[in-house]
Amino acid sequence: MTIRIAMWSGPRNISTAMMRSFGARSDCAVSDEPFYGAFLKASGEPHPMAAETIADMDCDWDSVLAAQSGSAPNGKAVWYQKHMPHHMIGNVDIGDMPDHTHAFLIRAPERVVASYRSKNELRRPEMLGFAQLRSYFEREAQRTGKAPPVVDSDAILADPSGTLEALCIAIGIGWDPAMLSWRKGPHPEDGVWGEHWYDKVNASTGFGAPRGALPDLDGEYKKTADACREDYEFMRKYAIDGTQSR
Repeated sequence: MTIRIAMWSGPRNISTAMMRSFGARSDCAVSDEPFYGAFLKASGEPHPMAAETIADMDCDWDSVLAAQSGSAPNGKAVWYQKHMPHHMIGNVDIGDMPDHTHAFLIRAPERVVASYRSKNELRRPEMLGFAQLRSYFEREAQRTGKAPPVVDSDAILADPSGTLEALCIAIGIGWDPAMLSWRKGPHPEDGVWGEHWYDKVNASTGFGAPRGALPDLDGEYKKTADACREDYEFMRKYAIDGTQSR
């Protein structure tokens, strides 16, 4: 029986590094934002490489859902799916994925804003997905009667082995030290948009060093981060860390 992990996050949140980490497991297949093409086609958002992404992907919501709910690629026992709730503007949402194990990846909004603005125009807080992430978390908690796993990117960078082991325990799979490193460069599972977005992770072979103080923001960037902080702090209350694996 396949364990399908739906990892929900916003952009610029070490989500691709996490995909690399799970993809380093011999028992795990990975999917890179399978609903992204459908989102771009439905929304008309002018993201970098939008036309190339739409042309390359299945952009039918129901068809993508069926694929992500089916058999794992290459018969793998674990299937890690990288998803973003703010992409889910069609007729499909988290409620249509009851057979997935849902988990949530968060990052301080100041870090997200500082990273995102270097890659794309940041016009409104909703583009970062914090409110949508919290909404999906609350819905899954209500459905299951318990808080689903939450992990903060700062905790992963501070203690990769401990935090990832705790996450594996929380989602019901065994810990594999292979998750701490991966092959440098693009990977076959990457979306075509990786050419624009994935330069740093493509240059890496493992998780980076712990981050320092939060970046200083001003003007509209500070307002955007401030608008996201309440939702981030709400979810951070549920975050696991490496101490829970020891």
